[in-house]
Amino acid sequence: MLEIKTSTWQYNALCRQHSSNLFFPPATFEKKEDREKREAKAKAVCNGCPVKVNCLEEAKEIEEPFGIWGGLNEVERKRNLIFS
Repeated sequence: MLEIKTSTWQYNALCRQHSSNLFFPPATFEKKEDREKREAKAKAVCNGCPVKVNCLEEAKEIEEPFGIWGGLNEVERKRNLIFS
């Protein structure tokens, strides 16, 4: 049976007030400039989020392969894991 984990920190996440399109890449091609703008906006939301640390910890724990979590994109999270 599939178990879906819901963490209470998620209820306080500022990203809940925004479209997931801000935090995750589109299904189609995205120009580098567009990705950088989208990620900068998403990271600005994360920077003011009271549960940023919890979010990043969960993304690392579940090895989330996509999107902005805890203020880091997938490449930054992988790099952060290496140097942690």
